[in-house]
Amino acid sequence: MLRLPGFELVTPETIEDAAIALRTPGARVVAGGTDILPNLKHRLDRPPVLVSLARVKTLRGIVRDDGAGVLRIGAGATLTEVSEHPDVTAAFPSLAWAAGHIASPLIRNMGTMGGNVNLDTRCRYVNQTEFWRSAIGGCLKSEGDVCHVVPGGRNCVAAMSSDCVPVLIGLGASIVLLGPAGTRELPMAAYYHADGTRHTVRADDEITTEIRVPLPTGPRRTAYVKWAVRKSIDYPLVSVALRFDLAADTVHAAIEHVAVVVGVLGARPREVTRLEDLRGRVLSDPAVATAVSDRVHQQCKPLENVPYEAPYRREMLRVRTRRAIAELVAAE
Repeated sequence: MLRLPGFELVTPETIEDAAIALRTPGARVVAGGTDILPNLKHRLDRPPVLVSLARVKTLRGIVRDDGAGVLRIGAGATLTEVSEHPDVTAAFPSLAWAAGHIASPLIRNMGTMGGNVNLDTRCRYVNQTEFWRSAIGGCLKSEGDVCHVVPGGRNCVAAMSSDCVPVLIGLGASIVLLGPAGTRELPMAAYYHADGTRHTVRADDEITTEIRVPLPTGPRRTAYVKWAVRKSIDYPLVSVALRFDLAADTVHAAIEHVAVVVGVLGARPREVTRLEDLRGRVLSDPAVATAVSDRVHQQCKPLENVPYEAPYRREMLRVRTRRAIAELVAAE
């Protein structure tokens, strides 16, 4: 049995008190605890203080803000609440599906949206016991100075395995942070960078307060697909979020905008580019599915940072993307 290290637990009831508590050097935030607590057991972090957000009620809730044209998802909203909320299922079905297929019902009842967008990166050489890691001398992310995935590499390439993040980036969502300097909002796509040891731009004394997702202004079709060995209980080994804005509410209408975001490659999701030529084409055209899946395969090259061989995972990206678009068309 892996035991937790010793730490002080602080349980503030307001976001302001939580922000003050987080100024303690080395302090960390805990909400549902489904990510940080296993990492503590593996001794991947040893914070002197955990600041629990469980009693901060203002972080909960999901509100449709038609005035601002966004859906506001509180960082404390559980994944179950996100997956079942009528405003999410109606406007953002791919997000509801992604949140509803994370791990198990028990974990979804505990895990929060704020926790999922700040999910730590994972690697087959990192997410092991401290004893196991000591046998290989650690790595860039834990106790060592060598990357075992990319020998000689300067950056950690541990993978971002969040299910919600690729969907949110594809939907043009933004994240709101609260810190000593006040509140700031930035696009989800700009929140992550390529170093797996610290893959977000959030400062240690900042707290995620909410996610803002722009409400759709016209017809669209979205999907999120992932491949994992044991379905939802595992972290995804590949994942793809798709968004097609259409000229009319049918898959036979012309495409006006395409967004494709791929996860579980490195420390940040990959936005697939060079999709502009698909505008004006019809989603139901099989050539569209082929074109999108081929570009995903061309631009996305998985690394040996999670289980299963990278070439096989790369091929699965092509297959899953093509199947997802075919299912969107068949559901018409």
